[in-house]
Formats: sequence, C-alpha cells, structure tokens
Amino acid sequence: MAHRWTNDLTRADATPEWAFLNRRQLMAGAVAGAGLAALGGPVRAATEGLEPNSWDEITNYCNYYEFGTGKTDPAANAGALTTDPWQVRIDGLVERSGTYDLTQILDQVTLEERIYRFRCVEAWSMVIPWTGFELADLLEMAGVQEGARYVAFETLYRPEEMPGTRYPVLDWPYREGLRLDEARHPLTIMATGLYGKPLPNQNGAPLRLVVPWKYGFKSIKSIVRITLTEDEPYATWNRTNPREYGFYSNVNPEVDHPRWSQASERRVGGGLLSRRQPTLMFNGYENEVASLYEGMDLAKLF
Repeated sequence: MAHRWTNDLTRADATPEWAFLNRRQLMAGAVAGAGLAALGGPVRAATEGLEPNSWDEITNYCNYYEFGTGKTDPAANAGALTTDPWQVRIDGLVERSGTYDLTQILDQVTLEERIYRFRCVEAWSMVIPWTGFELADLLEMAGVQEGARYVAFETLYRPEEMPGTRYPVLDWPYREGLRLDEARHPLTIMATGLYGKPLPNQNGAPLRLVVPWKYGFKSIKSIVRITLTEDEPYATWNRTNPREYGFYSNVNPEVDHPRWSQASERRVGGGLLSRRQPTLMFNGYENEVASLYEGMDLAKLF
C-alpha cells in the first residue's frame, strides 16, 4: 500500500511509555498550577524532565465512560472486556455490506506506526505512537456507494462487561461520526495498538478510531459498527450537549469550551516544572487538513 502521509514526529517526540496517561504527575502538575513542556511543531524535548513511572500508572489516566467516569475507572474495570473474537458490522451505503471478522480485516491491510499528537477536550495532551491502518483502506474494502456523505461509528454495548453502561451517564451505545472526506483523509486511522503492543482494553481494544486533528472524544473506541450515510449521523456528545460539543470538534484554540479556555493545554507527564503550552490549530495538522474546511465558519460549526 502506498502511504500518502509523512510524519513530522519521531519516537523521541512521543510521550514515553512510562509517562503516557500518568495520573500521578498530571495531578501533581495541576495542584502546582503547572502544565506541559513545549510541544509545538516541530516537537522537541518531549521527554526532558520526566521521571519513569510503572505501566500501571501510565494506563490509569483515560476516558472510557463505559467503564466509569473516573480517570482510573477504565483500567480498574476494563479487564473483563472480551476482545477476541471481534467483529465489525459495515453497512449503509456500501457495496459489500456485512459482518467482518477483525482477523479478516487485518489480513487485507498494512499496519504501520503513526506518531500523533493527542488533544483531549479537557485541555490535556500527549504524543502517542499508534499502530494501525488508514480508515480509507477499510472503506475501500467495503466499497463506498455514490450518495454517501458521512461515516457513522458505534461502540460495543455489553453491560455485563461494561459496568459504566448500567447508569444513564450517556445514551448508550456510544456513537460518533465523520464527514466522508474526513474519514478518507490519510491522517485518519483505525488503531489496533500503541507503543508496539496491542491496545489495552481501557484504550479502546481491539479497534478504535484516531482522528488527530479533533478532540479525543471523536476517536471512538472498541468499534463494532460502521455505517455509511447520506445524512449527518448521531454523535453522542454532540446530541447530549450541543452547546459544548460540536459535531466537528476540531481542535481550535480560538473557540473556547463554554466552561474553560482551549487556548492552551497541559502535557500529561509534564511534572511540576513543566509549563502550559499554546494549543495549535487543528492540533498541529493545519497544513494537512485546513482545506477540508475551506469556507466554513469554524466558530459556528465548531
């Protein structure tokens, strides 16, 4: 497969394995009013001044409400999730609608490492080396029909293994959506691993979306259904609170969340001596994706 994107980050820029999702250092930094080391392009010295942490620590800071709303809940509760075997239903405006085994999908794609910035809507960030494949290749496998304009995604809903779904925190199952051109963009990937290892359950195993120029909640986890549609699909956070979470949810330092500024961010694992850094437009991918939104009012269509 000919890859159509060139990474501007290296392994040296990645949040180190021991600092990824490092709850202890994040909380220490927050108490001290600290934030992140500089990350703007090109990214430099992302690992300077950080102290090693255990694997248990680094997987304790993530959002996955199906396993609880606390940052440590997913790691504590996701161990019971069954991820093998795994199937994905692909339907709607496609030529080859059906249920695809994940092994069947992986046999037909080329996995590669993508080192991406990750920006949460909560104004924290990291740099993560994902393993995955371009979503465009999966859509090509299914065959996109004329008239399709959007791609809808749905997360697994299995209350017996997902204790968070037993409560009406959100409208389950979790759903998200992209415009078709966003989905086909070479930056958009389906991730199957990180740091050269399979995805941990709390990070969206065994298959999650990664759209690096959008806030993290758009990168839906543990996907079981993909539907091509003509109309804009349901997106859980957008429908739950459209005033705070737009359908597009592109990283934009000029458009604040109603309850906090998006102009800067704190780097997870930055420690007590780190500084807040300015947030980059489209999370640093402006050159690659700005053309997708030419002529759009990005404040109104946030």
